[in-house]
Amino acid sequence: MSMSVGSSDDATELNSTINTTPLVDVMLVLLIIFLITIPVITKTVVSNLPKAVNIPTQTKPENITVEVDAKGNTYWNSKLVKDRGELLELIKHAAVLKPQPELHIRADSETRYEAVGRVIYTIQRGGLIKVGFITEPDHGTAPVRG
Repeated sequence: MSMSVGSSDDATELNSTINTTPLVDVMLVLLIIFLITIPVITKTVVSNLPKAVNIPTQTKPENITVEVDAKGNTYWNSKLVKDRGELLELIKHAAVLKPQPELHIRADSETRYEAVGRVIYTIQRGGLIKVGFITEPDHGTAPVRG
């Protein structure tokens, strides 16, 4: 509480300001108490932690490239694949390798989406998880900056 000492004319007015000095004093005392007691309360258990060991590096398998030309022909690492059954067998063989290789799809810009869709469906049926598309960067236009 605060007290106003002054003339008798001001005695009828109330002082509505809050005196924060006692609050700050109490908070500082609590802070000091906590800073002193926290290190006493925390107890550490003595334990023998394991030592770090080097993990042998895993060799990455080679990436597999599946190409689809404008006519819809499919190539497995530059070798022509006769039909989707042969492609499915090649994918199933690659899917059991540990770790699984990445499969990169390269499609001609004139290729129908249907041919690429069939290849993706065959990859999904074969069980390969890591699939990516290879494209060429567009050098003809300037990049749009926003």
